[in-house]
Amino acid sequence: MNVLQSLKGILAQDEELAFMNILFSSSATLRAGNFGLSRKEVEKQLRITDQDEAFYSFITRINQAVGRYFQVIYDEKRDQVIAMMRVSARAARSTLSKESLAVLLFMFYQQEVLQHEFTLFDQLLSAFGHETTKANQRLLLNIDPLKKIGAVEEYDTNSLEKAYQLTAIGVNMFSDSFLRRTVEFSQSNQLSKEEVLKFFKRYNLYREGDEETQ
Repeated sequence: MNVLQSLKGILAQDEELAFMNILFSSSATLRAGNFGLSRKEVEKQLRITDQDEAFYSFITRINQAVGRYFQVIYDEKRDQVIAMMRVSARAARSTLSKESLAVLLFMFYQQEVLQHEFTLFDQLLSAFGHETTKANQRLLLNIDPLKKIGAVEEYDTNSLEKAYQLTAIGVNMFSDSFLRRTVEFSQSNQLSKEEVLKFFKRYNLYREGDEETQ
């Protein structure tokens, strides 16, 4: 609460209200599958229109003030402005099982690294459950928590095939340090942060012109 109180010295009244509405709309309990606000909704509350500098300054100042506890993200592809709460590894383990986390990481690799638009249920079944009894049911049980926290959503393939797509929440759930440890474990070799970020297509987080020097 002290951190939120400190926002009064950083944000204007309209900006403070917009941030609280982003927090409210990012709750899985309140918004089900419709997480966060669109950029247009946020700009309306900020009383701006198509002003990149003002919009991103708002997000940057929030993250500077409350970055230890929250992270506000704008996913341009999905047009979602969302607030994610940082939690300890112990708290995260009580939210997702190891199996659900593995499914999420598999989809993350397919969609963020290989740039697939979606992941088919049959691909998940082949990777995780084809040799176990009641594989379909077990896999659906592990996908359900991911849907409830807003990390994945069902994707319409215009066919009978079931498929899933990561949301802005799912894309940003893994910290850079987690991704580094994951890749290092799989490669049995230490890697630099830059190598890992590029592998996971996170080099777009660098400012324009920075990539050549990283």
